Amino acid sequence: MSWRVRVLASTATSAGYRLAGLTVDEVGDRATAGDRLAAAAADTDVGIILVEQRLLDAVPPAVRRAVDRRPLPIIVPIPAPNWTHAATDAESYIVELLRRAIGYRVRLQ
Repeated sequence: MSWRVRVLASTATSAGYRLAGLTVDEVGDRATAGDRLAAAAADTDVGIILVEQRLLDAVPPAVRRAVDRRPLPIIVPIPAPNWTHAATDAESYIVELLRRAIGYRVRLQ
């Protein structure tokens, strides 16, 4: 028997998982995460459920215990993206790109 992979993701990241060809359940707010996880776990064709960590943290403990007691599906937490980047200047960005490309740090003058 073949199992499918299903993803529980926020609206901001669901498009990326869809582009990868996965079935995605968008969770608009954290309050509905438990209901969505229970519904996804009830699907007998699903073998793995990828869940954003912040959504998994919002799942009520009773729902989490019920899902964890089953052998399938396997719940795999995935980190949510961090959209905030440290402000860096253009020179340090270029130096880091060069370091990755050639393997060592160069000094721009």
